[in-house]
Amino acid sequence: MVDAVRALLPTFREQLPAAITLDVRSDRAGPIRDSVRDEFQKDPSALGLLYVRSSGGNLIPLDTVARARTDAGPSSVSHTGQLPSVTISFNIDPGVALGDAVSAIQSVAASMLPSTIATRFQGTAQAFQDSLQGLGLILAMAIVVIYIVLGVLYESFTHPLTILSGLPAAGFGALLTLLVFRTDLSLYAFVGVIMLVGLVKKNGIMMVDFAVEAQRAHGRSPREAIHEACLVRFRPIMMTTMAALVGTLPIALGLGAGAEARRPLGLAVVGGLLVSQLLTLYITPAYYVYIEGARQHLVARRRIAAHAPVAPQNLEPERHGA
Repeated sequence: MVDAVRALLPTFREQLPAAITLDVRSDRAGPIRDSVRDEFQKDPSALGLLYVRSSGGNLIPLDTVARARTDAGPSSVSHTGQLPSVTISFNIDPGVALGDAVSAIQSVAASMLPSTIATRFQGTAQAFQDSLQGLGLILAMAIVVIYIVLGVLYESFTHPLTILSGLPAAGFGALLTLLVFRTDLSLYAFVGVIMLVGLVKKNGIMMVDFAVEAQRAHGRSPREAIHEACLVRFRPIMMTTMAALVGTLPIALGLGAGAEARRPLGLAVVGGLLVSQLLTLYITPAYYVYIEGARQHLVARRRIAAHAPVAPQNLEPERHGA
């Protein structure tokens, strides 16, 4: 089509220099915008006045190579990003998550539409997709930063793993609570999951810090040190956890103006704290005993290998000729 338009342009400039103007964008086939004077707009047969030059250089009437017809078309064509577009609106039934609706629409569009048609969400669906982009990376970066800080604080690669051992239980509790209350994993709920990273690790810090000090200062074994840490730090752990629960409980109950938007955050924090509190008191000591035992075993093997006696080599005396 572009080649045909380029073939017509010289003819238009020669025959009707002020009557018709064509606009060809780039090398793509369209769009073609034409405008004519008023005397040529009334009768489509005026196009028969045009001649095109053939490959041999002769002029031939346009009617011999093209056919003009009148057809029905839209009065206006919507565009998105300079491309023709069609907007299809949809609503969701009560109780249906927006994320499920977006996934269903994407699967239907992928199975029915050809590859030449691109789809994109607008409005609330687009805001939902934009809000979830990068949240997983933010959560991973938060965990990595906490691991690095704890590693520098305790001068160990293993103690941060023990402290962060309660995070899976907290995440499971948050997701389970959202599932029980039929609440979507929205932006507020994901912020609550990120908050759990800081709230849950303080339990591990209280126990591990006391156990490390008991090992270094009093020479306790890992099992004795973590057992004493659980007994001594149980009360502070329960007090801080209850304070966090009481503080986020009004948000989880949905009290106050605009509480519906903040309720997922409260549910995620409350559920994660409850489950992690029940499991951390058992998981963290077990992780500490096994990881610390493995570390001490590796240190002992390195010391033995470093101080192992080296067997003397059998050296034959040199023989000198007579």
